[in-house]
Amino acid sequence: MKLEFRRFGLGIAKGMALTFRHLGRKPITVQYPEQRLSPSKRFRGTDFIWDQNLCTGCATCAKACPQGNIEIITSRDGDNAYVVHKFEIDRGRCTFCGLCVEACPYGALFMEWSYEKAAYSRKRLISDKEELMAPGRLPSAYARPQLEGQIPEQTLLIYHPREEH
Repeated sequence: MKLEFRRFGLGIAKGMALTFRHLGRKPITVQYPEQRLSPSKRFRGTDFIWDQNLCTGCATCAKACPQGNIEIITSRDGDNAYVVHKFEIDRGRCTFCGLCVEACPYGALFMEWSYEKAAYSRKRLISDKEELMAPGRLPSAYARPQLEGQIPEQTLLIYHPREEH
């Protein structure tokens, strides 16, 4: 009985020592939404960016999507090239696996670097080609390492230098 009590008391002592060690630390809380953290450069965001100039309408991204969330409607023009009439991604069903971005042979599809795309309606989770081409959006370097120089440095709390007291 005495041996079990020693083990129990030792566990409490170790736990309290850890608690007291962290008690004097400066809080590392970020006041969201006033302050926002920058995710990793290769972060798979919750939206996509589509470049119409690079897209050939081959639908490789739609074929690579395991849920079938990408809808592409194309037609051929006079030069026997595809013209994309409709390009939609249903983010409500998307798992953001990035297979569509990896499969695009022309680099026309990117994951976006944002993480704030919540919506109250399922209809607002469907991104059409006008929304996917909107200017001012920052692409993630996921599957596109050449973009890493354009993306801000990560500000996750675990990588911040600690301020000693």
